[in-house]
Amino acid sequence: MMLPSNIPVIVGVGESVDRPLNPAHGLEPMDLMLRAAHAAETDANAALLSQVDSMAVVNISSWPYLDAPGHLAQCLDIHPRHTTYGSAGGQTPLGFLQDAALRIASGQSQVALICGAEAQHTVTRALRQGLELPWTAPRTAPHAPQRGADTVHPLAARLGCNQPLSVYPFYETASAAHWRQSPSMAQRESGELWNRYSQHAANNSNAWLREPHSSADIVTASADNRMIAWPYTKLMVANPQVNQGAAVLLTSLEYARRAGIPEHQLVYPWGGTQAQEPRDFLARDHYWESHAQNAVLATCVNLAGGAFEALELYSCFPCVPKMARRMLGLPEKFEPTVTGGLTFFGAPLSNYMTHAICAMVRRLRNSLSVSRGLLYGQGEFVTQHRGLVLGRRPYPGHPALAYSNVQQIADSHRRAVPSIETEPLGAGKLEAFTLLYQRNGDLQHGVAMVRTPHNTRTLARVAPDDKWTLLALTDRDISPVGRSGVLRPTQHGYSEWSLVI
Repeated sequence: MMLPSNIPVIVGVGESVDRPLNPAHGLEPMDLMLRAAHAAETDANAALLSQVDSMAVVNISSWPYLDAPGHLAQCLDIHPRHTTYGSAGGQTPLGFLQDAALRIASGQSQVALICGAEAQHTVTRALRQGLELPWTAPRTAPHAPQRGADTVHPLAARLGCNQPLSVYPFYETASAAHWRQSPSMAQRESGELWNRYSQHAANNSNAWLREPHSSADIVTASADNRMIAWPYTKLMVANPQVNQGAAVLLTSLEYARRAGIPEHQLVYPWGGTQAQEPRDFLARDHYWESHAQNAVLATCVNLAGGAFEALELYSCFPCVPKMARRMLGLPEKFEPTVTGGLTFFGAPLSNYMTHAICAMVRRLRNSLSVSRGLLYGQGEFVTQHRGLVLGRRPYPGHPALAYSNVQQIADSHRRAVPSIETEPLGAGKLEAFTLLYQRNGDLQHGVAMVRTPHNTRTLARVAPDDKWTLLALTDRDISPVGRSGVLRPTQHGYSEWSLVI
């Protein structure tokens, strides 16, 4: 058993939201973090910020500071011995929490702060209006978020599959076919799942979109809910156009008691785990599951000693929690979130899971029927995976803070990966696909992931005027995955694929 001086506890959580009518009056991410940090201190009801000796700042995309941790420390008038600034990725806040807990457990830290914020909504509006924001000078010019483009195969980049919204549909269409769902069945599951996320967001005062949406409205394309990338509409994808900040304060059980923080306020990190897929999404064996996700979730279940009473399953796109549900053996009608999801609560890029930590802490404090909660986050293109277990009581086993990297387990399940052909000629069987749309709703082109008879893989363009192929790809009753077609080189660095009539 660990001594109280080494048992890490979460003692304070805080969030901030900014909805300026005029972007010139908007709060920059640093201000949002400061407000969240002070809210976390107020939540703890103890003067802890001045005692912070370890601080981690989640990657900030909307306004890249020259030295975000240093600037935040200066604004808080503190001098932490340990500071960290994270790389981009939705899983990183869970890693920061795990690291902070381990430092407290090892006696390297007494009070730790985790902070993050984004102000992409204000930045985007200012850019559209040609307005120069009166904020701290950024390291580089602010821009719309573009993540992951440097990790994809050149063939994927040529066909426009270099952003999450154009890659996750491959997992969506492949997994639905593997589960023997018709496209309409898969969409119905997505809509009902997203409806439950929206219901939670409606009851979360820190959420960006607080109007609940019906499952039919979520999956139906309309003027206000345009198609983004088949089969995803705007209400089915992460929403980074938000201004939100979040902060978490940790200390040791002994320190919390000395500070007078009551026991019912404390939440205990039990432990966590991580694994990743190959960064190039074309270098994976198949697309109806993630071996890294499976290994992470299975290990968290073992750590918790059974099922969880509360969940936060990362929800950038429906395929992620749908795959997680099956790995966890959950029924179709389950509660996937305590926060509200990246569409409705909002997706402050890498910082969503900091908000999820805040929401899970509140759930554990306020519900006697909830003793264990699972936080699962992921980043890039179903690439980086982390799970973390929180409890209302100290971890019942030994050691008191468990941690593991389950990469070897994930890799052991990986099958042979086909080599990539850029401009193959001849027959090809559809493995997964998507259709990419312009902002006005018009189809740009389709992208087919295809296996050739000699077991190579390619990405191929589907022409926007190939009505027969497009009709089959958008059939609501029969999945086209597994159908054969013809590949024709274009001499543009890719082939075109069309169904055999």
